[in-house]
Amino acid sequence: MYQTMVTSRRFEEIIEKIYLEGKSPVFNMANGPIPGEMHLSNGQEPVAVGVCAHLNPDDVITATHRPHHQAIAKGVDLNKMAAEIFGKASGLSGGRGGHMHIFDADVNFACSGIIAQGMGPAAGAALSRKLQGKPGVAVAFIGEGAANQGAFHETMNLAAVWKLPMICVIEDNAWGISVAKETATAVKRNDVRAAAYGIPGHYIEGNDPWKIYEVAGEAIARARAGEGPTLIEVETYRLAGHFMGDAEGYRPEGEKDGLFAKDPIPAMRKRLEGEGAFTAPELDALEAEAAEAVETAIRFARESADAKPEDALTAVFA
Repeated sequence: MYQTMVTSRRFEEIIEKIYLEGKSPVFNMANGPIPGEMHLSNGQEPVAVGVCAHLNPDDVITATHRPHHQAIAKGVDLNKMAAEIFGKASGLSGGRGGHMHIFDADVNFACSGIIAQGMGPAAGAALSRKLQGKPGVAVAFIGEGAANQGAFHETMNLAAVWKLPMICVIEDNAWGISVAKETATAVKRNDVRAAAYGIPGHYIEGNDPWKIYEVAGEAIARARAGEGPTLIEVETYRLAGHFMGDAEGYRPEGEKDGLFAKDPIPAMRKRLEGEGAFTAPELDALEAEAAEAVETAIRFARESADAKPEDALTAVFA
């Protein structure tokens, strides 16, 4: 879990630097080797690793427009994912999807830039497995703002009625773009909404990977046993802006400093060393392996051929 978190963070840090190439002195998201929007998941890594540690390739994930940490934790091919973000022909979808529409059928991972869009497909995947008697659960990751979308409520209701092997994980980073959760959501915590569907609801404070692992494990085991869905909301922290170029003027003064003081990666390393689970050299080695994997992926993406413009509409419509 620690190595996966570090891999995700290193990936995001390098993507951030490359994304800014060609975008100064005047920021224009159309410029540079990675055009378009970019949403980084720095700080939210514990949610992905705590859940995905219990999953296998037969299990399905639908993720959000901020998907890199979840994709890496699910085992999406890092080289092909990097190439997809760069718009290269060797990317997961030949460069057609970009960073908000990562798809890897080999590990049953998909994401979407549309808020709460993954809820229905996750329920569909769970239903198909139940009807066919096949193994596997479906996990829909959404943000706390998406819990106010109709797709969330409709899907959770059906998942409960049909007792689907599905888990909804809400990443509560407190901000829906620039709108504070407390100003847009009638309840303080979305886990209480589980009662409306007659299913278990859990809220995990402190962005704690150990607690996330524990609660997610229970929910996934429950789903595998045919006992139906679970709703989990995790308090997590977005260390970057909503998107690259976000000035973050909506944050209260001092909030970012407080979040960096709670950065989950150094906190996890400190605990692992403090409990004697790993030595400092062992963790250094894991970090070096993570850095090497990311560097290899970025090099693969840089050196791959660009997607051909004339192929933009091929393989899009069945």
